[in-house]
Amino acid sequence: MQFKHFLQFNDFCREEYEYLFERARWIKREFKQYRQYWPLADRTLAMIFDKNSTRTRLSFEAGMHQLGGAAIYLSTRDTQLGRGEPVEDSARVISRMVDIIMIRTYEHDIIKRFAENSRVPVINGLTDEYHPCQILSDIFTYTEHRGSIEGKIVAWIGDSNNVCNTWLEAAEIFNFTVHVSTPPGYDIDPKQIGLNDTTHFEKFANPRKAVMGADLVTTDVWTSMGYEAEMEQRRNDFAEFCVNTEMMSLAKKDALFMHCLPAHRGEEVAAEVLDGPQSVVWDEAENRLHTQKALMEYLLLGRLQAEK
Repeated sequence: MQFKHFLQFNDFCREEYEYLFERARWIKREFKQYRQYWPLADRTLAMIFDKNSTRTRLSFEAGMHQLGGAAIYLSTRDTQLGRGEPVEDSARVISRMVDIIMIRTYEHDIIKRFAENSRVPVINGLTDEYHPCQILSDIFTYTEHRGSIEGKIVAWIGDSNNVCNTWLEAAEIFNFTVHVSTPPGYDIDPKQIGLNDTTHFEKFANPRKAVMGADLVTTDVWTSMGYEAEMEQRRNDFAEFCVNTEMMSLAKKDALFMHCLPAHRGEEVAAEVLDGPQSVVWDEAENRLHTQKALMEYLLLGRLQAEK
């Protein structure tokens, strides 16, 4: 049986994303109307966590239950994966017992090796290099508020991390531009990310210039999981990269602000921005639930007829 994995954003084409957004809108509407929809009543999701999580665990676990299925939480601290069992062996065993697997781990190579040996679809819940489920939610959220993201400008301010990398992948698929502004020494590496070309992003040393004319301004914590030892150094290096009201005023008047959370008010974003009228971070967080439900439905059931 043919099946797909979702390990990077460029694993899907734009037409597939448009289908997922259509399904997510319908699934969200059913959820808001308290109407039961259980297409995965006999399916089981295994969630494997190598990193701590709030939104990823809750959105996948609640989402699978809301689709009628079951979700099993596995931590590498509690399983043989944490005691040195090869990733390949774990994939061969776990994928014989469940229908779909989500993994949140460190090196992207781990999830690639797991997927290569899995008999069921594997979803990237976050790796050091990519966070495709987050950008799936972010673009869906943008379309809810402003329509198509094609031709728009997304300003990324801060660390060139996994979320930034995935925005750059998405820009090639949806044909928008990312203005990237990072401190010296934290630059993006297009070759490492695997971008096809450099026409969908532009680098800016000055974050204020990066947000000028932007339709969406977004950022993330300055210190991602696994880099805690660099926290004090990063606070110094990123001091000029806080998204505050003055910086937001340089973007378009109707520009939105996003943050994948958790956020540190007063560091990468001012409280007035995070909690202000241009912020859609709570919609963005909620939409992780709806878009991932659409994703699991698609990976397990394929394309369905449009619902009325």
